[in-house]
Amino acid sequence: MEARAPLLDLEVEIEAVALERLEVPFGEWTRATTVVHLRGGGFEGVGEDVTYQPEHHVDPPRPEVAGRWTLESYSRGLEGFDSFREKPLDSAAHDYRRWAWESAALDLALAQGGLTLGEALGREPRPVRYVVSTRVENVRPLLERYPDLRFKLDPSRDWPDAVFDELAGSGRVDTADYKGVFRGEFGNAPDPELYVRVAEAFPQAWLEDPGLNEETTAALERYRERITWDAPIHSWADVDRLPFPPRCLNCKPSRFGTLERLLEFYARCAAQGIALYGGGQFELGPGRAQIQELASLFHADAPNDVAPGVFNVDAVPEDAPQSPLDPPAAFGV
Repeated sequence: MEARAPLLDLEVEIEAVALERLEVPFGEWTRATTVVHLRGGGFEGVGEDVTYQPEHHVDPPRPEVAGRWTLESYSRGLEGFDSFREKPLDSAAHDYRRWAWESAALDLALAQGGLTLGEALGREPRPVRYVVSTRVENVRPLLERYPDLRFKLDPSRDWPDAVFDELAGSGRVDTADYKGVFRGEFGNAPDPELYVRVAEAFPQAWLEDPGLNEETTAALERYRERITWDAPIHSWADVDRLPFPPRCLNCKPSRFGTLERLLEFYARCAAQGIALYGGGQFELGPGRAQIQELASLFHADAPNDVAPGVFNVDAVPEDAPQSPLDPPAAFGV
């Protein structure tokens, strides 16, 4: 598999581990993440655990990782480790936490080897095009300050006709996230009427994560080539299980858990001509720049939901870095 051996065979020496909790109040909810610091040979590697339940960032378990490894043997050593003291509500949290430890080891291995990620992969980083994922009421004030912004939005039946008309007229919506795959707090019930209205209002937008049943499948048949997936994708095996071959997918590295699964996904998507765009997880620390760097290497000119973190709050930021972003160097030297 292309790019597998050069990375997974990299050696890493770990002497010490430290965990750092980050948090930001966001309305009635506090966003918390944990940064994993791995140190060895005078170098440090970092990764970020984006598990959404704040209570799971209080004294999380630590695997025994001191020693000399290859990235492949290090990953194997993490197998079977119980990384939560209590079962998380979101089963994807196991992948989020695993990715923090795997990305930190990748960062440290590259630094110890004097390599950038692009050099290790044999790929040239490019400027990263981004979209902003935000509440619909923020679109107008953001465009007043940044008229070239583009967006990923979560459509709702609560949007009045005027909102649909204004957004459609702007031509600024690149992705519409139905959130039909999620269930519970973050999910929406399948809604064929809304799905069609959105597809027609934003004829160039990707249609992400519809909840498919007999009615919605029929309603979206003519728009099938624009359907893309995010929440179900944690490995290439999940792509094989989709109801039909996709033209495009949302790639959130933290959903894959392991570096090996992520690399396999990249390689197989390239071989089958599946386009990709990146997705963020409300990172507070180094994880944001890391996903931006991966986007710069694999899908730079796509509607990447990897905007600078200043857009995560409702206030309109001043002097935010514009799209496209200069290629970041978050991994390695």
